[in-house]
Amino acid sequence: MFGLDSPLWQDGFILFLSVVVQATPFLLLGVTLSGLLSVFVDEQQLARFLPGGRWRSSLMGGALGFLFPVCECGNLPVARRLVIKGIPPHVALAFLLSAPVFNPVVMVATWLAFRHMPEMVIYRVGLSFVIAVMMGWIFSFQKDLTPMLNPTVLRDREAQQAAQSGSPQSKLLKGGTFFLPAPSAMSPTATVEPLLAEQVYRSALEEGIPRGAMSWGQRWGLLLDTWVRELRELGSILILGAAVAAVLQTVLPRSLMLDYGQGPLISIVMMMVLAGIISICSTVDAFFALAFAATFTPGSLLAFMVFGPMVDLKALGLMMTLFRPKAIVYILLLTAQFTLLGSLALNLYGL
Repeated sequence: MFGLDSPLWQDGFILFLSVVVQATPFLLLGVTLSGLLSVFVDEQQLARFLPGGRWRSSLMGGALGFLFPVCECGNLPVARRLVIKGIPPHVALAFLLSAPVFNPVVMVATWLAFRHMPEMVIYRVGLSFVIAVMMGWIFSFQKDLTPMLNPTVLRDREAQQAAQSGSPQSKLLKGGTFFLPAPSAMSPTATVEPLLAEQVYRSALEEGIPRGAMSWGQRWGLLLDTWVRELRELGSILILGAAVAAVLQTVLPRSLMLDYGQGPLISIVMMMVLAGIISICSTVDAFFALAFAATFTPGSLLAFMVFGPMVDLKALGLMMTLFRPKAIVYILLLTAQFTLLGSLALNLYGL
């Protein structure tokens, strides 16, 4: 039954290849843009354009995702740096939740995957943006940042504010360790080991060292290093996700898929759980969801493409470097509720 020459194996392998082949170009594009943005875009300048007010700042935070067309792997470091630089955490949260979907790369990928359902692009982008803005607005009422932010981020944020006010700070706060010298003490032309290159560069940015202190050769070297590492990480996740999709489609009984896949509520819950476990990149998850279009409801497909990029296992792990566990639990529960309500409305009313 499971031999290499069996129809079941051949069908699964064809499905696996179709997902990988369709998704790979968008993965390459997303990784390339992520590297370019991480090296050449100065996020410090963005702080000058943030408006006041809870709603307006949350809207701006959500809209920033359009400027950073990367998945959750790339936007978390950006959000963390924004918070350290003094950006309100609720603005960074709105950006963090919207960026994986509210960007042109994901929009085009979703449209190509669902050309027979072009309205799915509007549903996905719209619901993701609304949830991100609402989450930012809710967290804007948290004045005390101690129970919200990771202690390391809170410490670096306070150190950054102290540096801007002229207060002295220790080299431990500057470099993060006594064994790594403060970036200001390093020569711009110093040779840095590849594995430490990005750490030193990020630390230098947090110290306020101008980007011009790095040569073009160093920038392109860092870009190549970032590109290779992200492609290796995200490519492995893509292959794993495609394999899981192929296995589920070929091994699970068709009757079981039809019974649960057509339930207006249970189908949404199933796809949300699957999205959280698979942790596939937002630039390619539309092709993964397309494999279930024949057996699952439109609302469940929408839930998969909205919930996964925001709070899948990979994203939650990355969030640990920015937020405390209690705050992450609130983010997970609220995002799940909003996604469930929006997706259920699509199933029941066909918006």
